[in-house]
Amino acid sequence: MLTTKLTEALGCRVPVIQTAMGWIARPALVAATSNAGAFGFLAAAVMRPKELAEEIARLRDMTPHSFGVNFHSFQPGAAEIVEIILANKDRVRAVSFGRGPDATMIGRFKDAGIFCIPTVGAVKHAQKMAELGCDMVTVQGGEGGGHTGSVPTTILLPQVLDAVKIPVVAAGGFADGRGLAAALAFGACGIAMGTRFLMTAESPVPAAPKLAYVKAGTGDIAVSTKVDGIPQRMILNPLLKRIEGSGRTAMWLRAIEAGLEMKRQSSMSWRDVLQAARGMTSHGEMPLSQAMMAAAAPILIQRAVVSGDAEKGLMATGVVAGRLTDLPNCAELIADIMRDAEGRLSALTGLTT
Repeated sequence: MLTTKLTEALGCRVPVIQTAMGWIARPALVAATSNAGAFGFLAAAVMRPKELAEEIARLRDMTPHSFGVNFHSFQPGAAEIVEIILANKDRVRAVSFGRGPDATMIGRFKDAGIFCIPTVGAVKHAQKMAELGCDMVTVQGGEGGGHTGSVPTTILLPQVLDAVKIPVVAAGGFADGRGLAAALAFGACGIAMGTRFLMTAESPVPAAPKLAYVKAGTGDIAVSTKVDGIPQRMILNPLLKRIEGSGRTAMWLRAIEAGLEMKRQSSMSWRDVLQAARGMTSHGEMPLSQAMMAAAAPILIQRAVVSGDAEKGLMATGVVAGRLTDLPNCAELIADIMRDAEGRLSALTGLTT
C-alpha cells in the first residue's frame, strides 16, 4: 500500500488515475479500474446530458467505489452536465477538465465535496488552476497521447512542482511501477495513465485497433498538426499517412472525405458541416480545409476506437504504446504496478518488504 495525498483525497487504494479518454473511458473500464484499486474517470466530454445520466447510473451499479467525471465547460449541455454531476456527489469524488470552469463553478464542486483535478500542459496553466481554487492538478508532459505539448514530462513535472503548492499528479509516458516510483521520487502524489488503460482487456476499443496499438513501435507513432491544426500524437496508420502527405489539393480531398464521414455518422447536411468548419476558422487563422478536418476529427477517431476501423480511423496514443505489447486486465495491471513500484522503492531505500 502506498498512501499519498491522492489516495487520501480520492479514497482509492493505489495512487493511479485512469484518464478520461473519449469513447473509451466508459462504465466498464472505469468500474474495472476502480475495482482494481485505482481511480477511474468517466469521459463525459463526448456525451450529452441524457447519456451521461444513464452512464453514471450504470457505473453506480458496477462498482461500490467512488469515481470521477471529465467534462468541458464549452461542450453542448455543459450547465446540465454540471447539475448531473452535483446530483451524484455521493459517488462522484472528483471532476477533471481541460478548458475548465471558472472560480464560481469550482466553488460549487468544492462545496459539494467534489475534488477539482484539471489536466494541464504548461506551468502557467497549473498556476492559474491553483489560483482558481483547484485541489490538485494533473500535469501531462509531451509524451502523452492526443493533443500534446513539446515539453517532456521529466522537465515539466519538476517545473510545476516548484510553481504550485497543491498536490501534482504526473502524466505522459507512464505505464508501470517503475514510472510510479519515479513520479513519487520527483514529488508527485501519483500518476495518471491513458494509453496503458486503453490497452487492457476491459477497454471497449475493438480488436483491430487494439492489435494496432500492440503492434505499434515507437517509430510508428507520430505527432501531427494536420488533423485539427493542433499537435496531436497518433499511430501512423494509413489514414494519418495520407493526411500527413497531403498538399493543398490533397488536403481538400481529405477534408471532403472527412466531411462525408461527418455527414454519414451525424446526419448533418453539407451546410451544417460547413457551418461547423467556419465556426472553427473564426477562432484563428485556420484555412477552411483544415477547419473541416478539425470539425470531423472526432468522427474519424470514433471510426477507429468505436467502429473498429484501424486503417481509415485515427488512433490517439501516448508514445509509451511503442513499448507495450500486452493487454492485461485492470486487476492484473494494478497488481503488477504496485508490486514493481514497492520493489523499486524498497531497493532505493535499502528496506526489505
